[in-house]
Amino acid sequence: MFNTVVKYGSPLKQVLGFSHVFDALLKIDTFIRNRKLLDYLDEIEQEVLSWQGTSIGIHKYGGVQFNNGDKELGHVHGNGLLDVLLSRNRKSELMQLYHLNDHHVFKNSGWVSFLIKTEEDKQIAILLLKNVYDHYNQCDSNVSRLPA
Repeated sequence: MFNTVVKYGSPLKQVLGFSHVFDALLKIDTFIRNRKLLDYLDEIEQEVLSWQGTSIGIHKYGGVQFNNGDKELGHVHGNGLLDVLLSRNRKSELMQLYHLNDHHVFKNSGWVSFLIKTEEDKQIAILLLKNVYDHYNQCDSNVSRLPA
């Protein structure tokens, strides 16, 4: 359902509130089909909020957005799809280690999408978000290398 709406319904994202209503429907579907995923999403939120300077908000296209100051770390949709922006080099490295996909809309960019389904996936999602968090904080400290 998600991919079909993204593929054919992209003009609908311009309709005020559509993305948020759609994401709420995804969460209802998740509640019916995989309640444990909602626990994983809550645990991811709790972990990210434990990092200094982080906050959560509502992403403009639905879902929960994770922030570090004024920078987005990533966002997760109601179906457990996590989107994270990495450097192209880091994206290539991590795609070889984990089951990451090109972003569902922005192919050939630094964006990756990762579908959270299991406890192990939750840990990978946290690792991805932590990777971006560490990168931003290293850049803020004038360190020019990406985390290992």
